[in-house]
Amino acid sequence: MSSKTYLKPKIKMEEIKNVPEIRFNGFNSEWERKSLSMLANLGSSKRVHREDYVPKGIPFFRGTEISKLGENTINEDLLYISNNLFQKLKNEYGVPQKGDILITAVGTIGNAYLIEKDFDFYFKDGNLIWISNIEINNKYLSTFLKNGIGKKRVLESAIGSNQKALTMDKLGLITIDFPELKEQKAIGTFFQNLDNSIKNHNTQLKKLTNLKKAMLIKMFPQDGVNVPEIRFKGFDGEWEEKSFSNIINLNSGRDYKHLEKGGIPVYGTGGYMLSVNEALSYDENAIGIGRKGTIDKPYILKAPFWTVDTLFYAIPIGNNDLDFINCLFQKTNWKQKDESTGVPSLSKVTINNTCVSIPKENEQKEIGSYFRTLDSLMENHKEQLKKLNQIKKACLSKLFISQD
Repeated sequence: MSSKTYLKPKIKMEEIKNVPEIRFNGFNSEWERKSLSMLANLGSSKRVHREDYVPKGIPFFRGTEISKLGENTINEDLLYISNNLFQKLKNEYGVPQKGDILITAVGTIGNAYLIEKDFDFYFKDGNLIWISNIEINNKYLSTFLKNGIGKKRVLESAIGSNQKALTMDKLGLITIDFPELKEQKAIGTFFQNLDNSIKNHNTQLKKLTNLKKAMLIKMFPQDGVNVPEIRFKGFDGEWEEKSFSNIINLNSGRDYKHLEKGGIPVYGTGGYMLSVNEALSYDENAIGIGRKGTIDKPYILKAPFWTVDTLFYAIPIGNNDLDFINCLFQKTNWKQKDESTGVPSLSKVTINNTCVSIPKENEQKEIGSYFRTLDSLMENHKEQLKKLNQIKKACLSKLFISQD
């Protein structure tokens, strides 16, 4: 994602007491500090009884739903109240409006949700605190409450020892540092753009993950049949059932502690560990599969590499396609083949004796290439998410006053 998408913060060198480390260009005045109760109204809802629930109607949110909405998702198991009851509550007591904030007060506390569009809903009393009539920019306040020093102050205001809870009185006492309105808007917009980018990458990653999951079913024969449901054009004929021992050479990893530092990566069940000066495979790529510990997360190893003794590595025999075989490993339910009563474990015998269906080599290559492309797209989104979250974390500590 291009950095041009975002406003660019500039460091200001003036020694002003109550200011953040980094400011947007053009802002240099000192920030104010006030309690939340001085900047907004804190309230709750009126009691709705269980007998007031109806099969369909106006959504009735609890803390779980508000936490999900804050993550741009929603539960499928919603509760509802009737439109008549909602209208009565709205007319007599008011209901949350666009620009208000709801924050979870029991269970998982401190999850804030900014209402960014008008829609009808009501919420459970005691579960949530309703922040309304906000005098500062609501996007700024939402970002503050959900992250960094603001989230820390919210959580520290909780009462109780075993079961923590937020109260309106205690939450109203937390202090909010804020600049002039124009700078609030700049900060709020910056983080909104950042969050939208994170949301978009998460959405695309989820779609690709679901697509891959579906295609690992549809593009491979299911039990009792010898052809897949979906096939690339130009391929026909039945797939052949073989054991892994007929299509891979399964090798054991070894201890690396006698080796010196170098440029050859060492892998374990969790991925890359360090680099050494020797390889177990210098020129043949393989698939790593856990012998002990994490046994259900196979992944491709690019030569040269070394694997530790808890990670087997499988090298394709002949012209069998590496990416296709990787799909077979990912499709297999290795946890069902766990041979231990403690730490999950697999043996060479178990892996080698596992039967799979395979087509001819040219169809293997087409399928392998398709899933390699999917994996590459997914990895790109993961990398972008990692970068964006790092940017967000750094900016939260520098664009806000991070000291109490």
